[in-house]
Amino acid sequence: MDTNWMALGKCAHEDPAVFFPSDGVGVIKAQRICRSCPMMDHCLEYALTNKIDHGVWGAESERSRRRMVRKRNAAAAKAQKQAARQAEIDLAEEGESAVAH
Repeated sequence: MDTNWMALGKCAHEDPAVFFPSDGVGVIKAQRICRSCPMMDHCLEYALTNKIDHGVWGAESERSRRRMVRKRNAAAAKAQKQAARQAEIDLAEEGESAVAH
């Protein structure tokens, strides 16, 4: 995954410790910096894709990203089930069509 965007982020000019806070006030401070960063979306996607579970990334806390991952996983599972059902329907229709000929 390309990480060139990291050099363009506002965090590149901050103390890295700011983005690994130990309390809620620290999280808010890090999020404030992130929300004005042009690389925020890249950063968040990087953290989600690479399963980074510590710190503030893309203006999202650890807890927030865990929720996002759960939602993504649930949506992917639902889509997979729907695709499997549709494949079964398509197979059944093909079988009916073959019998009719």
